[in-house]
Amino acid sequence: MSKTILIVDDARSMRGLVAMTLKGAGYEVIEACDGQDALVQISGKKVHMVITDLNMPNMNGIELIKALKADPAFKFLPMVMLTTESEEAKKKEGQLAGAKAWIVKPFKPDTVLNVVRKIIG
Repeated sequence: MSKTILIVDDARSMRGLVAMTLKGAGYEVIEACDGQDALVQISGKKVHMVITDLNMPNMNGIELIKALKADPAFKFLPMVMLTTESEEAKKKEGQLAGAKAWIVKPFKPDTVLNVVRKIIG
């Protein structure tokens, strides 16, 4: 059975690029346009990982991670930031919120796949 990954990014083209990369490697993908949409999309579903952008309207990536980590159903769900932000302070904030990894855009598809495989197989 393939593993399911939720991709959260307000840029449709970025979601599409990440989805194409993951689907090509055999993963199932659910897409959301921001943190609030992600909470709706993940509800009642078995998801193995979340890959989220940081800067999004309505609810940013760090707020999303905190919201999911506060829910017992998702407390141990691995989450990865995929963002243009590369400042150490932002990375530290993400790590404290519960992000397992931080990938800076633009990214190489192999980088995303290596992180995903390392965390969820």
